[in-house]
Amino acid sequence: MTAWQSYASPVGELLLAADEEGLTGLWLAGEKYFPGVPEDAPQETPVLEETKRWLDIYFAGREPDFLPPLHLAGSPFRQEVWALLRQIPYGETTTYRALAEAVARKRGLRQMSAQAVGGAVGHNPISIIVPCHRVVGSDGSLTGYAGGLERKVQLLRLEGVDMSRLYVPKKGTAL
Repeated sequence: MTAWQSYASPVGELLLAADEEGLTGLWLAGEKYFPGVPEDAPQETPVLEETKRWLDIYFAGREPDFLPPLHLAGSPFRQEVWALLRQIPYGETTTYRALAEAVARKRGLRQMSAQAVGGAVGHNPISIIVPCHRVVGSDGSLTGYAGGLERKVQLLRLEGVDMSRLYVPKKGTAL
């Protein structure tokens, strides 16, 4: 059974979902893959309580020193990419290219498509906690955030990321 809660954050309403194993989803309301608010009543569970505690610390501008239990459902490739996302330090960024190179090394391949990695990043079901907002283009472009570029900028600023080398592209498919 999936339980859910709504959470009011500085970047807008968040929808949290969890099952018996852990957090299964954290979406920004209106984001590209937002599933919508369930019709059944919100429920309180230990996983959702712990997630809200993590979010309280995070939105207070501090790095939480724990993770709520996560239950990410996805293909082995997506799981691999999402595991790499969890390794990006608070307040830092990486690129789609760097993630693709890491996947290629792990798999013993010469190269891996940054676009394929971008697809996995974009379908991350647990925004913020699995920090897909910390991934930027190799040229410093802030592209590819399902929650919208304005929210991506807000999250990076909250973490104290040096924004001087980053920019919002004038046109592109992820705007």
